[in-house]
Amino acid sequence: MKRSMSRSTHNITVTAMLSAVAFILMFLEFPAPLMPSFVKLDISDLPALLGTFALGPVSGIVIEGIKNLLFILFHGTSSAGVGELCNFLLGCCFVVPSGLIYRRRKTRKRAVVGSLVGCAVMAACSLPINLFLVYPAYVRFYGLPLENIIEMYQAILPGVNSLLACLTIFNLPFTFIKGLLDALLCFLIYKPLSPILHHGRGDS
Repeated sequence: MKRSMSRSTHNITVTAMLSAVAFILMFLEFPAPLMPSFVKLDISDLPALLGTFALGPVSGIVIEGIKNLLFILFHGTSSAGVGELCNFLLGCCFVVPSGLIYRRRKTRKRAVVGSLVGCAVMAACSLPINLFLVYPAYVRFYGLPLENIIEMYQAILPGVNSLLACLTIFNLPFTFIKGLLDALLCFLIYKPLSPILHHGRGDS
């Protein structure tokens, strides 16, 4: 029982630590190539993916939730929390499939497959989430007409003439590549961090 409590305390501590790192990483945004200026690239899903592989999908969900709650508390929100909700939903779409596939057989190959599936699920889910939640929020809370948003995409590719086309051509592959970046970084640092993540023991 004592060992179980120790492991539980460790899991809570690691989840809290990774949540704090994810929160900090939300502030490190970079302009995304071949995307409108309001779309930024960040790697704040990286700690959630680390937590998912180390402790399970629930830990990844908690990390995604805490980082966005902290962001709202300390930074505020200009979209009534819609942007943060989107970040949470897409993050969960990424880490949950990754974690479920990896959990069944904890090998490097399963981690790679899980990450790729997670990237694909997140990219696919970005279409309805952006189409029905995020971009309507931009229109309402930022006072930015939808036509102006589409014009920002048309400045890059004049042929696009609808929001769905913009999201399919630009946001879907961008979201997939963003997930790949998080996964690649995860594979690079997971092994060195494994003793910390796993209470002093290594893992695949």
